[in-house]
Amino acid sequence: MTPITTRTVEYLADGLTMIGHLALPAGADRRPAVLLGPEGMGLSDVERRRADALAELGHVALAFDLHGGRYLHDPEEMLARCLPLLADPDRMRDIGHAALDTLRAEPRTDPGRIAAVGYGTGGAIALELGRAGVDLRAIGTVNGLITGRPGEAARIRCPVWAGVGSEDPIMPPAQREAFTAEMQAAGVDWRLMVYGGALHAFHHPPVDHAALPGVGHHPQHAQRAWHDVVDLLTECLTSAE
Repeated sequence: MTPITTRTVEYLADGLTMIGHLALPAGADRRPAVLLGPEGMGLSDVERRRADALAELGHVALAFDLHGGRYLHDPEEMLARCLPLLADPDRMRDIGHAALDTLRAEPRTDPGRIAAVGYGTGGAIALELGRAGVDLRAIGTVNGLITGRPGEAARIRCPVWAGVGSEDPIMPPAQREAFTAEMQAAGVDWRLMVYGGALHAFHHPPVDHAALPGVGHHPQHAQRAWHDVVDLLTECLTSAE
């Protein structure tokens, strides 16, 4: 693993001053980059550590913000903000584009090798960037198997990897089937990994506040999903180096 540097970055999106976490690998050369989106609760140390881990692997990584520097501990407050957001593709795209512009503005970022990976709401935003036709090398989404507006998935120009727990009541089989049907009809290079016995947000360590029903950590599958994400990035960002 290489030494890294980190810093906070501020940018405007959704009428808020967002506070992201940027992690940089050692050196001065341009590197492949990853835009990393959080669950609906917002940016936390979980995503910051993941961005750091990606930088240790040689990527520029920006863990982006959803709520103007806030982490929403209250599930009701989180739903009140995220449900309207998830129903508004243009608003999701605006949040994603603002974060992506911030990542692209980093001199270490190779603009031709950028992937978007997200969890829950962050994963839905990553998908919307693809549906908007953004030039990405890969899209990864865990728990965020949200379908888009008719026909727009045809604009996705990169492989899409999706992960979900088999027992996730928020992303049930019908939602998984709708998502995969959308990807298949659009001719997307897609993969879906179903992690047996896992609930929603299975990748996220236990929290010390109230959580939605159907949410639960699965340590083994959390590690497996992380390795699957890293494999996706290796294949799509670094295999040609």
